[in-house]
Amino acid sequence: MMISAASDPWHISELHILIRLLLALVLGGLIGFEREQSNHAAGFRTNILVCLGSCLLMLLSMYGFSSFVDETNVRVDPARLAAAVITGIGFLGAGTILFTGKSITGLTTAASLWVVSAIGLAVGAGFYFASGVTTVMVLLTLWAFNKFEKRYISAKREQLIKVKAKDFSSTLQSLNDLLVSKKVTIRKIQMEQNEGDKENGESVLQMYVTLPKSQSQLVLLEQIKLLEGVSWVSSE
Repeated sequence: MMISAASDPWHISELHILIRLLLALVLGGLIGFEREQSNHAAGFRTNILVCLGSCLLMLLSMYGFSSFVDETNVRVDPARLAAAVITGIGFLGAGTILFTGKSITGLTTAASLWVVSAIGLAVGAGFYFASGVTTVMVLLTLWAFNKFEKRYISAKREQLIKVKAKDFSSTLQSLNDLLVSKKVTIRKIQMEQNEGDKENGESVLQMYVTLPKSQSQLVLLEQIKLLEGVSWVSSE
């Protein structure tokens, strides 16, 4: 549903401009508050600025060039700046995505910024109902579905475990037996030896493993540390 600000589609009153900007601030703030509570990079102020800026650019695109509508050689396209916003917000979202070597984080935050910009554009165009419903759906997805995912879907966690030992020929079997008993799945394994470790005859075993949700990471590391021949163990 689109609410027209005036009978003339190329003009809008200052009151309607204020209403749309304030609504964009509120809707962006609601999503930003949830992100701030979850301690994400793009939080309260970031989401407000994205939504508010998108709203302003939509208003500018629709009404900022109304003086040129009657010009014969000028073609006014209300969607031209909106398209640029959707493209440009991708660069901001890309800054929230991190590749840590074993996983990618920040995709949800980047997606939320993209949706917030779309909400701002919708508010600027006068689609109050659509922008309000979308905000509720986004909050439901970020909060309620997050709890559902953690409880029923994200049953396993991937970790990088590093183990240093002098003689892995005798340690590997006991290490494998321990991981099997704990229902830990090995996704990738790699052996490396630094120059300083060669003198001591030590090697480092890197394992990308998937831990069951019920398995405590600290307890597993302590049990690996107690294995014969293991000098230290770490996890990322």
